[in-house]
Amino acid sequence: MEFIIDIFVAIFAVLLIVIVMLQGSKDDINDAFNGSKSDLFKDQKVRGVELIMQRTTAAFAVIFMALVITSVLLHNNLGF
Repeated sequence: MEFIIDIFVAIFAVLLIVIVMLQGSKDDINDAFNGSKSDLFKDQKVRGVELIMQRTTAAFAVIFMALVITSVLLHNNLGF
C-alpha cells in the first residue's frame, strides 16, 4: 500500500511541476531591472485557459499535500 501511494506522490509532483511551468508570467523582465510595475492590467480577471490552469494547479497542490501526509503516516505506522 505504501509503495502505491509513493508512486502517486511522484506522479503528482511531476504533474504539479509541469503545470506550474506551463503557466505564463504576467511580469515583464524589464520590470525586474528598473523596479517599475505596470498597474494597467492589475485588476483584470483571469479567464479561459488561464483560469483552468489556475484551478488545476490548486487542485493538484491539495491532492499532492494529502498524498504526502498519507504517505508519511503510513511509513511511520501512525495510522489514522
